[in-house]
Amino acid sequence: MKKIKILFQGDSITDAGRDKRNYFDLGAGYPKYAAEQMMKDHPDVAFTFINLGISGNRTCQLFDRLYKDGIELQPDVISILIGINDVWHRYGSGRIETTDAQIALNYRAILERLKAQTDAKIVMIAPYLLDCEDKDPIREDLKTLLPIVRGLAKEFADVYIPLDELFDEALKTQPEPRYYSGDGVHPNKNGAAFIGAEYAKAIKPLIEAL
Repeated sequence: MKKIKILFQGDSITDAGRDKRNYFDLGAGYPKYAAEQMMKDHPDVAFTFINLGISGNRTCQLFDRLYKDGIELQPDVISILIGINDVWHRYGSGRIETTDAQIALNYRAILERLKAQTDAKIVMIAPYLLDCEDKDPIREDLKTLLPIVRGLAKEFADVYIPLDELFDEALKTQPEPRYYSGDGVHPNKNGAAFIGAEYAKAIKPLIEAL
């Protein structure tokens, strides 16, 4: 039986309340739903799923812990959803002014280290912001961040999941604007299930090819 180790990395969207004492606890977010669907789709694969997302993380913090929480584990697949905190933390008390150029540099450094020090296939997931009136400045900042992420994905990713576009399309037929998230960033159960399903669908050809 084929064995595949998949590592989920990112911020609170990935963390989703996981038990940090247990690498294999996937929390209540999209990794849980993605793993469940992948096991259904690929009964001939022995998966190991690891979730090391940390709530509040920005790109620089993911880079700082990349060896211990990524390279050392030598996963077959590493998926990354990061970036929204880099722009969110520009606002409010305790602001951290991370520029787009710094975000791009941090993210590139992460991807270059993964390419140089692992054989992992890379899945990149686009950050997103759903309808939420109090986050309009973040929405504007995201317009400049998303092209950076897409450009890096073209260069480094084996799979790119345009989550911002997928949510936009799904919301066209969803009358409840907060169906997927109460605050526009953190998915509720509906949002986590949606991301998990899209993840499993996008990664399916990669799993079959490994």
